[in-house]
Amino acid sequence: MTVRMHTPNLLARAGTVTALTLVTLGGTTVAPGAAGDAEGASVSSYALRIAASKRGAPYQYGAQGPHAFDCSGLTLYSFKRAGRALPRTAAAQYGRTLHIPAFLRKRGDLVFFRSAGGIYHVGIYAGRGRMWHAPKAGSVVRLERIWSRTVSYGRVG
Repeated sequence: MTVRMHTPNLLARAGTVTALTLVTLGGTTVAPGAAGDAEGASVSSYALRIAASKRGAPYQYGAQGPHAFDCSGLTLYSFKRAGRALPRTAAAQYGRTLHIPAFLRKRGDLVFFRSAGGIYHVGIYAGRGRMWHAPKAGSVVRLERIWSRTVSYGRVG
């Protein structure tokens, strides 16, 4: 179990380094239990930051950014900017991801909402039971608690 951090000198001397500080200043962190594909993790983390940067952008059906989005348009745009291609729709994105159980979800994984009719919504997991998404007409891209138990998680490879 190792933790490796790169921090700017002033912060290191001050002893005030938080995860938010590292993200804000572009520091790198490898956390305990972060075994696996480091490149994939950084792509997902970057995609999550891209989605968060779109906070307040209006929902527009079929929109893929950079100024308006629908749910799958936001995930497509975020991962494309991070260097990974995704299909256009939430259902097609689900088909293109590695399906993982909830207890293995990580920040940057996709959250898929499902019903008897199939996958109908997607967002990007932000941690602590929350996700970034473009909810519906009349709303904006926002961080919101995951409100349903009928969700599945997918990891972009």
